[in-house]
Amino acid sequence: MKLFHTSDWHLGRMLYGKSLYSDQEYFLDEIFLPAAKREKPSCVILAGDVYDRQIAPPEAIRLFDRTLARLTELSCKVAVISGNHDSRDRMAILKGALKKSGVYFSTELSDVFSPLVLEEEGERIQLFLLPYFDPAEVRDYFSDDSLRGESACMKRLIDELIPLFLPDCAHILVCHCFAAGSLSSDSESTLFAGGSGEVPPALFEPFDYAALGHLHGPQRAGEKGRYSGSPLKYSVDEASQKKSFVSLSLKDGVISEELIPVAPKRDVKRISGLFEDLLKREEPLEDYVELVLEDKSPVILAAQRLAPLYPNLLAVRNSWSSAQGTGRAKKLQNQDELTVFRSFLQDVCDFTPEEEEEALFRELLKEVRDK
Repeated sequence: MKLFHTSDWHLGRMLYGKSLYSDQEYFLDEIFLPAAKREKPSCVILAGDVYDRQIAPPEAIRLFDRTLARLTELSCKVAVISGNHDSRDRMAILKGALKKSGVYFSTELSDVFSPLVLEEEGERIQLFLLPYFDPAEVRDYFSDDSLRGESACMKRLIDELIPLFLPDCAHILVCHCFAAGSLSSDSESTLFAGGSGEVPPALFEPFDYAALGHLHGPQRAGEKGRYSGSPLKYSVDEASQKKSFVSLSLKDGVISEELIPVAPKRDVKRISGLFEDLLKREEPLEDYVELVLEDKSPVILAAQRLAPLYPNLLAVRNSWSSAQGTGRAKKLQNQDELTVFRSFLQDVCDFTPEEEEEALFRELLKEVRDK
């Protein structure tokens, strides 16, 4: 039996103000669905954060709906849990009706206690679908005020699930959480403060596999847990990550894993170099890029001049200006406005103001203060 494990699609995502809709559509239509048609998984596990925000844009909802329809046409079941970015109430719409088509949504704690059982060619898997939860929900659910922090809450939930394990069956936990010791990215929302939201990976040990969502970098979490990671890069600090989703195979009761790489429509890159070298491209680069200028002096209107060659330019940073800015701030601390004005023109524009220009600056400064 084969399953796909993926998560954190974040449909409707923006990157530095640029819509990633066409990139997400490309991933689903040209990579994920063809892989499902080719590999014929019995079930697709989507471990939370289907959407990027609670009220998803209509085009994102339509894209997800179309993807679900295509998967069911392939006779593939779909098991989805709500993540911290999803609206569980909106996701639960038509939950009961969709179950009849083989699409299973887990949006509240009670859903995890009705595991999904998959059977094929003598192999059986029991899926425990645990949606993202707040510790207060777990305290209320069990009427136990002693449960504090996600670690204690996760342990209590898993302790309640173990008696539900069926014999001669592989057991998979699907959840959306932060496993302690894992590597995070800039594009993820913080789920905790001071470590209170971290879950020890050892809690996943009773299961044969824990299909995790939330962190965008593909990585293991202990012996049994794995983050599939997001299929696309959602921040520049993810530029070096190799994106993928997971193909799981169950044979003779043993689960094996294979990462299926994702080649995006447009990559996300951080490129460093001298301004003149960055201008030497013969053809525009369509990837999303952050450019880091290594020039030792300021470059005027750098972004505007580079934009034609980098149409999906996200930002331009100058390592020189960052270093100079820090030193200049210390040097000019507690100085008067005219001294700051002179220093700015000298350091940034290589220009020394004349007496009449300084007089004009003082006049303008007085007008601003008198308002």
